[in-house]
Amino acid sequence: MSRILLVGCGNMGGAMLTGWLAGGRAASEFTVVDPFLAEAPAGVTLLREIPAGDPFDVVLLGFKPQQFAEASVPVGAAVGPGTIVLSILAGVDLATLRGRFPQAGAMVRVMPNLAAAMGKSPIGLFGDGDGAARAAVNALMAPLGTAEWLAGEELMDVVTALAGSGPAFVYRLIDALAQGAAALGLPRDQADRLALGMVEGAGALAAASPLGPGELADRVASPGGTTRAGLDVLDADGRLARLMADTLRAARDRGAEMAAEARAKS
Repeated sequence: MSRILLVGCGNMGGAMLTGWLAGGRAASEFTVVDPFLAEAPAGVTLLREIPAGDPFDVVLLGFKPQQFAEASVPVGAAVGPGTIVLSILAGVDLATLRGRFPQAGAMVRVMPNLAAAMGKSPIGLFGDGDGAARAAVNALMAPLGTAEWLAGEELMDVVTALAGSGPAFVYRLIDALAQGAAALGLPRDQADRLALGMVEGAGALAAASPLGPGELADRVASPGGTTRAGLDVLDADGRLARLMADTLRAARDRGAEMAAEARAKS
């Protein structure tokens, strides 16, 4: 059994905790330090300050990136040579983390999304530590979704944009589809249900199919049919691809800006 400390348990930290508990980890393994959380799941220890005593096996940094300079200071008491420090702080790079916790056994940046609560999150990973530490992180991430170790830290900002921020972009697309259907006469509540159901089914089919999404789209579209007419609008002049590239670029670049701000304050 591991001793796992969550420093901050907001939306993302809470989703990960939910995923771990649903995946079978014992509630007694977890201690949450959060000055604002009203209550923790049954069996999870909830504290307002970092506890004194032996270092934890795993420490998850789950507060806001803008709070790093101040909030990370007391965390050092919970970190020892055998501790794996996990950070979900967008834009806070490994060098900044290692500078704050030089004694940690391993330091790993983690980028999941809220689907971790359901065990369905893509998870980007980048860090240091030996093979044993990496194996331990893989085991810890397994109940939350599908983990991908990245070749370079510069890719974390891209993964943050795609896997971390991506759900918000998908929700906007679902909303836009429903708005479009409503503009053509479908009652809005019905349009919402149909759009959501369509995306849920399409995502499940894409996940189960050996074909890539681009080929699946082409297979749905019969020559001269309704789907092809719609795809022709999306594909014209590469407009959808450009829009998505611009969207991800803006999110990625903001991650780089946040990294610079965190280094300046550390």
